[in-house]
Amino acid sequence: MKKKLIILIGILITLILGYLIVDYSLFNGIKSKYINENGFQGNYFTKENIENKTAVILIGGGDWGDYWAQEFAQKDLVGLSLPYSGKENLPQLPEEIKLEYFENAILWLAQQKSVNPEKIVVMGTSRNAELALLIASTYPEIISGVIAYAPSSVSWSNTVLPYNSDTIKPSWTYQGIEVPYIPMKKIKGNNTNQITFLNYWEEGLLKSDIADNAAIKVEQINGHVLLFSGLDDQVWPSAKMAHRIEERLKKHHFNFKLQNVKYKNAGHLISNIPEQKSENRLGTLNINGKTYTYNYGGTNDGDFKAKTDAKIKLTEYLLKLDAR
Repeated sequence: MKKKLIILIGILITLILGYLIVDYSLFNGIKSKYINENGFQGNYFTKENIENKTAVILIGGGDWGDYWAQEFAQKDLVGLSLPYSGKENLPQLPEEIKLEYFENAILWLAQQKSVNPEKIVVMGTSRNAELALLIASTYPEIISGVIAYAPSSVSWSNTVLPYNSDTIKPSWTYQGIEVPYIPMKKIKGNNTNQITFLNYWEEGLLKSDIADNAAIKVEQINGHVLLFSGLDDQVWPSAKMAHRIEERLKKHHFNFKLQNVKYKNAGHLISNIPEQKSENRLGTLNINGKTYTYNYGGTNDGDFKAKTDAKIKLTEYLLKLDAR
């Protein structure tokens, strides 16, 4: 019996060592380090022994954030994939999110020897692009640029997301005060099996006084602003809101470079991981127990070309920033 046990333990050790060897040999990327300190949690990607490099914070984290943080680390930059809701010890819903949470992450990042504290950039997509622009405009002294896919020019209430609570609340707060937002009723269902979104957002943007008050103060950003949007975005009018951002920057004589890149035949899925083909053109949304489909806009080829070009542009921007 004792001999059999020794044999089983030996087999188990051999299997574990074999797995570790295969895993190491097949993985050619950079392993992340899980950070849960200084009031935030995220996955930190950096090569060993690099110093004073440009860092990018991927707002929202997840597979998307880990992908980009890994990509940047492989180019001798630094990536922090940063979730802010839906995980243990984080808010379960993306509403009334404190901007100080991101400040904690930025200040921690600035203290790492691999990071140049004067070259920290934030990056996000869709509502996380809204948040990235807001963070960059709120903390210009510690953020040096922003990359926003399918951006918003304003802050929206929590109720634009169907799974959030029914009571209208700010999506974001700063120093205990709500960040001004456009209050929106939740999207309602209909007698068909499809939902369209653009009129919903357009009605919000037409509330001129409220929309002006909710506009993100992008002119306060202390660095390059890089915007990507699809001209056929059917999820929300990202190209129109990118144009509003550009107009606001011009009005305030913005001192840094703006790239407002708009792609034909591209929709909301340009926000996805670049190498992924966007074969599924429809999303699903559950409203009061009924599932509806909605169109992302764009085409497979249009989205893929846009994502490929955008990756080239943002990589060039980051490498140039790093070389300064």
